[in-house]
Amino acid sequence: MPLLTVGHRGVMGVEPENTLRSFARAEREGLDVIELDLHLSKDGELVVMHDADVARTTDGTGPIGEFTLAELRELDAGGGERIPVFEEVVDAVAKPLQAEIKDRAAARVLAGVIEKRGLHDRVTVISFHVEALRETRSLLPGIPLVLVAGKSSPTAPERARDLGAGMVSLELCHIDEDIVARCHDAGIKVISWTVNTDEDLARVRELNLDGVVTDMPSVCRAVSSAA
Repeated sequence: MPLLTVGHRGVMGVEPENTLRSFARAEREGLDVIELDLHLSKDGELVVMHDADVARTTDGTGPIGEFTLAELRELDAGGGERIPVFEEVVDAVAKPLQAEIKDRAAARVLAGVIEKRGLHDRVTVISFHVEALRETRSLLPGIPLVLVAGKSSPTAPERARDLGAGMVSLELCHIDEDIVARCHDAGIKVISWTVNTDEDLARVRELNLDGVVTDMPSVCRAVSSAA
């Protein structure tokens, strides 16, 4: 099977991350899935941003939870792009989405949007936080889940199995053959982040992984040319 390619915050290596422009570029470049990050604004809107603070990716400063959506819309998220809300991404691209949630409150709001929009077959919910994924499972019993892990990757196979997650997304530098074998023995697929170079891709193939999370369109092209 060809490797699954996941666009990390769109294609953040070449476009402003977590913006509609980045997601549209990921779709044009042929990524299989688009990954994004979700936080709640002060007024409870599901906004697309990785950090809990707006400082790194916008011209503003302060915790995202202290801004209303209207206030967040005034910020420049890179190249004149504005911070989108989740439903705008749903409408802007047609690709499947991996929606990363940071806490249980965001999980509840996301579950409501998935129900309202009938997105059960298009959205996979992903998180580092087991409790956020448990909350999602309780609200949406059939939704696909992905457990994300970095340094805790050695325990990911068992934690994912207990959650009923069909996939783990692990930091490449923390993956070894034993972790992959335990996942595959449990029927759990393994993708890795962040795969941006030929050397990274060679390691992915050596480990017999199922997919890559990448910032770069060139990695998608390399995967496609090898298929």
